Amino acid sequence: MSAGVSEQLPETAGNEIVFSGRSNVGKSSLINKLCNRKSLARVSSTPGKTKTINYYSLDNGFYLVDLPGYGYAKRSESEKQRWGALMEHYFTSDRNIKLVVLLLDIRHNPSEDDLIMIDFLMQTNTPFLIVLTKKDKLSNSGQTKNLENFKLLLKPYRPLDIICFSINDESSANNLRNSISSLVKEKI
Repeated sequence: MSAGVSEQLPETAGNEIVFSGRSNVGKSSLINKLCNRKSLARVSSTPGKTKTINYYSLDNGFYLVDLPGYGYAKRSESEKQRWGALMEHYFTSDRNIKLVVLLLDIRHNPSEDDLIMIDFLMQTNTPFLIVLTKKDKLSNSGQTKNLENFKLLLKPYRPLDIICFSINDESSANNLRNSISSLVKEKI
């Protein structure tokens, strides 16, 4: 199911694993890879395509929740306001959020919007892990260097885990599945 405005958000019916990040960071592609489905979540090379909160039902009362990307400058002011109201309502309503998977592009330092999101997650005591996407765009030494940089930058925020990810690498998908599974089990 999808929700484009606050009134369409469903009551919390189960445990939610939430995927968040900037526009075009790879949230929908990551969800497709984790679920071994090519087109479960709609993927586009154009930033800002996901405009609704999308729910995907899993077994055992869990839902994957794909949030619209933040930081896309070409949205109209009314669209930005709609998005802000939707996100605020989502995170301040009585949701059963077990984990937020925050995606960041490994090639770039966290943006101001990324840091605002991380600060918000910390202030609300929402458990989160960081996934560094697009690792295949860097050499192995570049991945190692940038991962160490992110660990230093993000240490004060205390994410539960930091994982490098590529949709072209099954082992990174398995690492992420295992991390999500163990972190969620700790929170239940």
